Amino acid sequence: MNSLRQTLLCMVLGSGMLIGGGWAQSTPSAPTSAAQPVPIIDGAVGPCSLELAIKDSEGKPAAAATVKVHIAYGFGGFHKLDLEAGTNTEGKVKFTGLPSRVRRSVLEFRGKKGQLEGSATYDPATECHAQREIKLAEPTKPAM
Repeated sequence: MNSLRQTLLCMVLGSGMLIGGGWAQSTPSAPTSAAQPVPIIDGAVGPCSLELAIKDSEGKPAAAATVKVHIAYGFGGFHKLDLEAGTNTEGKVKFTGLPSRVRRSVLEFRGKKGQLEGSATYDPATECHAQREIKLAEPTKPAM
């Protein structure tokens, strides 16, 4: 009787593995290419934001490019803030917490990757939430 129970148990377990595929050979799945989240840097000094898309000289997204901005704000521009962030694989980065009023009416965001450089201007007083694109190119040399 004991051997009959063992045989039945083996048959039940064996059929469960075949049906459920528990020990069946699996094929490797293709890697998923999930989009990287957009890096966000928060200045924490205001309600405005700017999302940037950085492109190289061929118009392709510039991954791992750096973007810098110098902000002078407050009465007389006495408060100063320097922000710097890197782009994701899609060449995007977002700056949040920017002041709605700055000393000079326009902020200049400068992008750089290797020898390529570019910039975009942004006026938070007229457009608090904006999107811009920076095209990187070889810097021009001044004529002598």
